[in-house]
Amino acid sequence: MTVADLAPRGPLALENQCVGILRETQDGGVVIPDPGYPFPFGQILIAKNQLNGAPFGMKVVCEIKNPSASRARYEGRIIEVLGDPGNNDVEMLSILRQFGLSPVFPAAVEEEVSGLPLSPTEEQIEECLLHGRKDLRSLPTITIDGEEAKDLDDAISIQKLDKGGYRLWVHIADVSEYVKEGTALDREAYSRGTSVYLVDRVIPMLPPKLSNGLCSLNPHVPRLTMTCEMKIDGAGEIVDSEIYESIIESDARTSYNEINGILFEEKDIEDYRSLYPMFRLMLELKRVLKTKRKNRGTIDFVFPETHVDLDDEGKPVSVHAYPINEIHGVIEEFMIAANEAVAERFAKMEYPFVYRVHEEPDELKIGEFLHVARLFGENKRLTGKVTPKFLSDLLDDIEGKEYAPALNQLLLRSMAKARYSEKELGHFGLASSYYCHFTSPIRRYPDLYIHRIIKTYLHQQHKRQHFQGLVSDVAYHSSEMEKNSVDAERASVDLKCAEYMQSHVGEHFPGVVSGACPAGIFVKLENTIEGMVPFSSLDEYFEYDDRMLRAKGSRGTVYSIGQKVQVMVSAVDPLVHHIDFTIVKDGEENSSGRKK
Repeated sequence: MTVADLAPRGPLALENQCVGILRETQDGGVVIPDPGYPFPFGQILIAKNQLNGAPFGMKVVCEIKNPSASRARYEGRIIEVLGDPGNNDVEMLSILRQFGLSPVFPAAVEEEVSGLPLSPTEEQIEECLLHGRKDLRSLPTITIDGEEAKDLDDAISIQKLDKGGYRLWVHIADVSEYVKEGTALDREAYSRGTSVYLVDRVIPMLPPKLSNGLCSLNPHVPRLTMTCEMKIDGAGEIVDSEIYESIIESDARTSYNEINGILFEEKDIEDYRSLYPMFRLMLELKRVLKTKRKNRGTIDFVFPETHVDLDDEGKPVSVHAYPINEIHGVIEEFMIAANEAVAERFAKMEYPFVYRVHEEPDELKIGEFLHVARLFGENKRLTGKVTPKFLSDLLDDIEGKEYAPALNQLLLRSMAKARYSEKELGHFGLASSYYCHFTSPIRRYPDLYIHRIIKTYLHQQHKRQHFQGLVSDVAYHSSEMEKNSVDAERASVDLKCAEYMQSHVGEHFPGVVSGACPAGIFVKLENTIEGMVPFSSLDEYFEYDDRMLRAKGSRGTVYSIGQKVQVMVSAVDPLVHHIDFTIVKDGEENSSGRKK
């Protein structure tokens, strides 16, 4: 593979560029690429006359002059100096450059946005109502988000029906009302594809005036929305649904932790007292919907998200699993219900659309996973075709066991990645026949795009043929930008985890073997940070068994996934996001002199 074989990266689609550290050589310099580049650059040679005044030891951007060259024979020139390695802003800027992300919007976009109001005007509201938009401002409505969220794109309302069942309204920001097809704003949103959430900053898909202001469903102000109204029976089945343009006014901007405290910790928030019955009803419906999905075989992976707390200078002060409570599940279940209802409606009409699909897993890969599961005593046998229900039941069987996280990760790697498609192929992981992303148009372009499709259908504008020729490209590009954003977010987390562990070299931590490779075993700590124990650091010769997913030593020592171990942080290199552990034997002391 050569650089020429690879597509440009990220929204900026910059070709043949690499971010790394410039080191001095006798003939000029070399750029050592940052971790994460998916191509075989090796080192890029920089002739003296191509340094362009760049100082050695700096993070730089270099252009590859001969992208079709063979490995280790790339030549380049320095086109930008980013700054000192290790400086937080420089490292984050390096990630932005590496993944083709820009924190600023083009002038044409800013000019279009400058003409938009801070809130819908009374004249705009009256005109919208005259054209059929439903006025739901008197309907009790709330948003539930994390405390730090600023782009609030979903709100909910709920009622218990007299004859049993529920009426649920899911209100979503009507971003397509402001982001019109063919505008500079729309082209930029398409290019970005998604908002990117790095450890210390957000690179939004839309300018803040929209994402945090005009489109965000902030409390006590009118907001234009798209509403999916659903009638749900006592078993959690959607018996009727309607999608329409609306206007709401949120009564409260609540958080997961606040509602969880009220419902489970006897906390009292005076401003929310009138909403307590609504909170309890939400929880009731959430449990009904969750049970329905569980019964049909939804696969619920449990992977704690790594959360890094930073000080004012961007230095990590703690790393831990992001706390999740039952109220997170309320929003998850309600959004899934709306996404399914919308997807089913347009799939059955055979209307051009962008779906969220998750295809059936490869049977060979599932067979290999089941082989590993049997090594741990999980003897669940597959008869016939693999189903979501079969895998869901297997995960239930291993829940709580020490090897469960490793098997969860292995199963996830055995399955196809979810993506966007113009074809309705179903969502295997959710055990859903129809699925789309309708609920986050502030931060995901596919959601915004299907809002546009829905609105033209509602207004009978007959654009079926127009969208038919566009949905495939929107689906493909959105999938690519999603993958790019995930990689960028992971790079920022890996960087900060390495920086954090650098101050803990010599200390001991409990962990679990999470994987193995020919070079060593991987160990994940309780704080979710993962590092490697190189085989070269062990006092016996180890061989890696890729079929058994374990390492066996020449003296009989075996390390298998799920096995609890004690490790010492032996070496950390934040510049390459690398953490090395060594296995601690009983009685060994850590750097503070304490025995474990």
